[in-house]
Amino acid sequence: MGVHINSRQIRLSFSQEIKSLLQRLAEQHLTLGDILAETSERGFSLVIALLVLPFLFPMPPGAAGPFGAACLILSVQMVLGRRSPWLPKKIAHYKFPRPFAQFLLQNLRRVTKVVEKIARPRLGKIAHHPLTWRINGFCISWLTILLMSPIPLTNPIPTVGILLLAIATIESDGLLICISYIVTTLITAIFGFIGYGLWLAPSILPSIFK
Repeated sequence: MGVHINSRQIRLSFSQEIKSLLQRLAEQHLTLGDILAETSERGFSLVIALLVLPFLFPMPPGAAGPFGAACLILSVQMVLGRRSPWLPKKIAHYKFPRPFAQFLLQNLRRVTKVVEKIARPRLGKIAHHPLTWRINGFCISWLTILLMSPIPLTNPIPTVGILLLAIATIESDGLLICISYIVTTLITAIFGFIGYGLWLAPSILPSIFK
């Protein structure tokens, strides 16, 4: 007797998942809650990637606040070891506008081309270790805090780190996870250097906004 396989149970790559998701977003108004309900554990990384992906490109000031808050809520749950994601109703009911989804689709090719070259299942013992899940959540939380910081023109820097961790988690790529930890350390050092520079010359930041 044959066994029926649900198509959603077939493991898709990051690029396939994001493309499929964004195509659906362009056709109908899906909420973050809908996405999480359909993707379960993988929804953590998928929604986090979806939330930060726009920050690779120019975004209006203040946009990092609401997107970063949702990302932070999910990543903190990872730190706590949760495997079933949860969002407050107000955030879970957020609908991505169709023009915004189309904007993401137009710029997605650049990201997926790189992803398809570098990410694949490797070092499974590291990728599937329960502690790795928590560490990934901690790193994403920290990078999200940096993303939400008021330092102008720096959004793409922590975004790269968050995307690497999200992709590595989805792809079960232990090697990319280790590389992501190194990248997180480097990003922290960059922000520390920027913060130290602003501390030495506090007048620089206000002058940028003039």
